[in-house]
This record gives sequence, C-alpha cells and structure tokens, in this order.
Amino acid sequence: MADKLGSMRRTHTCVDLSKKDVGQEVVLMGWVHRRRDHGGVIFIDFRDRYGLTQIVFNPENNKEVHDRAHILRNEFVLGVKGTVIARPDDMINSNMQTGEIEVMIDELRIFNTAVTLPFQIEDNVDASEATRLSNRHIDLRRPELQKTFIARHKASMAVRNYLDGQNFLDIETPFLTKSTPEGARDYLVPSRVNEGQFYALPQSPQIFKQLLMISGFDRYYQIVRCFRDEDLRADRQPEFTQIDIEMSFAGEDEIMGVAEGLVKKVFKDVIGKEVQTPINRITYKEALDKYGLDKPDMRFELELKDISEIVKTTGFKVFASVVEKGGLVKAINAKGCATFSRKEIDDLTEYVGIYKAKGLAWVKIKEDGSWQSPIAKFFTPEEQALIAEKTDMEVGDIIFFVADNPKVVNESLGNLRNLLAEKMELIDEDLFEFVWVTDFPMFDYDEHEKRYSAIHHPFTAPFEEDYDKLETDPLNINSRAYDLVLNGSEIGGGSIRIHDRAVQERVFAALGLTEDDYKEKFGFLIDALESGAPPHGGIAFGLDRLIMILCKQSSIRDVIAFPKTQKASCLLTAAPSFASTDQLDELSLKVVLDD
Repeated sequence: MADKLGSMRRTHTCVDLSKKDVGQEVVLMGWVHRRRDHGGVIFIDFRDRYGLTQIVFNPENNKEVHDRAHILRNEFVLGVKGTVIARPDDMINSNMQTGEIEVMIDELRIFNTAVTLPFQIEDNVDASEATRLSNRHIDLRRPELQKTFIARHKASMAVRNYLDGQNFLDIETPFLTKSTPEGARDYLVPSRVNEGQFYALPQSPQIFKQLLMISGFDRYYQIVRCFRDEDLRADRQPEFTQIDIEMSFAGEDEIMGVAEGLVKKVFKDVIGKEVQTPINRITYKEALDKYGLDKPDMRFELELKDISEIVKTTGFKVFASVVEKGGLVKAINAKGCATFSRKEIDDLTEYVGIYKAKGLAWVKIKEDGSWQSPIAKFFTPEEQALIAEKTDMEVGDIIFFVADNPKVVNESLGNLRNLLAEKMELIDEDLFEFVWVTDFPMFDYDEHEKRYSAIHHPFTAPFEEDYDKLETDPLNINSRAYDLVLNGSEIGGGSIRIHDRAVQERVFAALGLTEDDYKEKFGFLIDALESGAPPHGGIAFGLDRLIMILCKQSSIRDVIAFPKTQKASCLLTAAPSFASTDQLDELSLKVVLDD
C-alpha cells in the first residue's frame, strides 16, 4: 500500500542543495534514478524534473529506514527527509550539480512502486522510436527531453514577453471553422446540430487574423495550434504550433524587423546566443540560382554554377538539347573529393533521382589538370577551360552536373549540395545562420489540374507594378512574400496581404475561381475588405521546427510532448480509433471501408 503525503512537504528540489546547506534538515520528493548498495549502505541518485541529488540510507544512522530502503528500485516514487552532509573530498562528483553534498535520510515514504520499465531513463536510450512513443509518459522523464521542453517553455515566454512589449494583443481565433482551400487537406469535424454539415480545423488562422486587422486591433499575435492532413516527415506533424503575427499599416521592413527582434529575444533567453541583426536578405531568384532551393543552408558556400551558355553548342548532345528546349545545365564543385569511389558516385546519382534527375554527370580533375570522365571526350579544350573557370576547378576536385528543366535541376542539385556538405564535413553544428528569402513568384502552374495555384496563399499581395499581369502573364508576377530560413529550414513565412476587394477578386480569377466559387468560400472576407480594411501583413513561425533546430533535435517529434507517427497515429493512446455505432448515428454518418 502506498504511503500518503501526510504532513511531509517538499522543501527543496534535487538541484537546490549545496555546501551552504550542510547541517540543514530537508525534504525531497522524486524518483529513484539509480541505486547502489555498498557494504550495507544504500546510495540512491534521486531525481526530479530539476536534476539529481545523492541520498544515503545508513543503518548506523537509522536502521528502520535503512531496512525499508532494501525494497527500493528504479522509478519508485519517494518522499524523503534527512540532513545535508558534505561528501568527503575524494567522493565529490564534479559531473553532478549537487556533487559536493548528499542527504542522510531519516524518514522515508514510498508513494508508489514501479514495474521494470521497457527502457532506461537516460539520454542515449537503446530503444526504438516506436517503443518510446508507445511509452511516451516514461520517455518524457528522460533528462534530454525534459531540457527540450523547458527550452520550449522559455521560448514561448520570450515570445509573449517580447510581443507584449511591442504592443501586440494575444487574441484567440476559432478551432471549429469553415473549410477553405489553403494548400493541404482539411481535418473535418461533423456537426451533430447541423446535420450533414462539417466544420474544419484551421490550417492556420489566416483569414481570422486579417479580419482582426479590419476590426482595428492593429497588432495581433497568438501561439496557436494548427492542423493539416498532409503526408508527414521528420519536420511535419498533423497538428503543430504556430507563432502567428499580424500588423496593420506596416510594410515588409517593419514586419521583418519585428520578426528579427523576436528571434533575437528567443535565442538570447533560451540558449544565450546573440543573433546578429539585420539578417541578410536574398531574393527567391538568387536563392535558386546559387543554392537550388528557396530555403538555402547558409552555413557553407558550395554554390551552384549555371553553365548553360557554355554548353548550349557543345558536342555533348545531352546538355545541348536540354538548353535548346529552355532547360538548364548546372554544376557543383565538391572540392577535394576526387577520391569518391564509383559506388559513392552511383549512390549520389541514385539520390538525385529522388528529385527526378535523369542522371548525374561528373568530372574528376587529375594531377595534370586533365578531365577524367565518361563525358570528357565531348568537350573541346576551350569549353573545358570555360567550365573550369566557371566552377573554380582544381586538381583533386570532382564536379557534378545535372541537365533538365529548371525545377528538376535546382531541386536535385540543391539537395545534393546539402548532402555533399555533410559528406565533406562543411557544416558547423554550433552555428545558426539566418537568411530572409524575398520576392517569391505569386503563382505556379498545376499541370495536373491545368490551372494556376498560389505559391503562398491567395491573400498574398502582388507588387503593384505587376497588377497588369494578373490577366495576361501570371507566372511573371512577384509577390510581397518573405520567408525566414535558419540552417536550411524555413522557420517563418509571411507576406503583405491584399486589402482591396477588386485586387483580391482579380487574384481569385487568376487562380481559376469563379465569382460563385470565391463568394461561397471567402464571401465574408471579400465583404469585409469593403468595410474599411487597412493595409496589413504578417508572419507566422513554426514553433516546433524552431525549437527542433534550437535544441539540435533531428525530429520534430522530440519537441512535441505527445506526437503522432508518420502515419498520423498516436502509439500511446492508439488514436485514431473507430467510433461507436451510437456516435455515428448521432452524427448521421456511416463508415464504408474499402475491401
């Protein structure tokens, strides 16, 4: 039977005590972390959320308590009362914050016992992720994860304190709302009261924060849960947390300045790092030209080089024909990596195939400066010299080439750039490099649906000088959108919004929406824009992704207390699950499963 708390009250946590407390009677509460029995004296590393203290059960001090302590095992939950004593000089543990003292125990209460756990409570645990997630309540006891969630708490507090100091108001927006197309599938919630109708969980509070600006609140923020039914990966979850910010009467510079102040505050408060501001800005075009991706990792150089002009008339028809059809040929120089084996090159070729590249041409530079490559014979000495100059070729380098349409070339080489940086050990893991990417295209063309789609969302404002292209040349319109990228991950994105009804209707029309379509989906916003809407814009940060990078975690699941797997299931609670017949009947629903 478990002991009651009774009159025992905790006086200190397991990191509070030091030599200044020697001789003091204290009460600690927590878990048995590790037990050692040395010649009848029992030593226990005692753990709570804050850390460890060594406690001692000595029969010469209190035989009755010592006898009871024989049953103690890892993860038993205890309350102990005792006296702080100094450890002998040769027994001091410099790896422990409380390593100069220990507590000699006079009173023991066993609040609960514990079965043998599926894995040890330690940082480098030898257990699969599935085992850890199935026992997440135990996994969360590990010191590394607890430190991560303490960091997450500090980050949230830093956000709130900073934005409050900038006159932002924390205003909640609805979770049960209308389904609107925002790029991913909605999670739908059936309405019992309105038979046959559905709410949608918000993919973001986008429309509501714009309505708040129209309502005159001027500066809004929210640390808010968002929901997207999309394919998952290491940095995506079906439910995630967003730092949502919107401002009236503000342009790009002001919004980006607020965002820079925010990350500066978070990094300083959470890990003591100074973020240098203003943060460098590059355009979307420059990002793709140099790095292949719109979220470039700026911790290393390794730029892509466009050699299309050099090879457009070359004898190597694979390159020449691609350029003739309007494609690109780009190269990347893996300096000093001519030692790559044929298998390593084949593995890299297979890797770029993930991004639809049809091949990966290569050239190694031999000691005499000549090319070693299956394609060397197709290039004249003049072409070789121009390519060497363009790519900064030196003896010992290997140059990789991809030729295809711009999307395939940039995605394949951009991702190869990141992989090569890892293989070449170019990445300083202690470095945090931010960059703004600006001037995104307004639209992309969806080949499957045969219509234009919004790169960000349909409420993003185009540059005023591009208005005339809305009906005639949508693919050459730039938007007033901006992303904040950290170490190759987009941590925040935003834009200046459309605040004029006529412009918003023209954008909807460019997206292939009829008047009936957009009035049915967005009629309330369209009407609101005519009621005196101020110029406004904002940004949203992915809090989970920011904490993942800040805490150097490899998976977003390790910064979310109760995450879902890549199949969007919770292994701890076995969600999702089937609803009962009574529940379905109340909602007028019937489930039909495919055979």
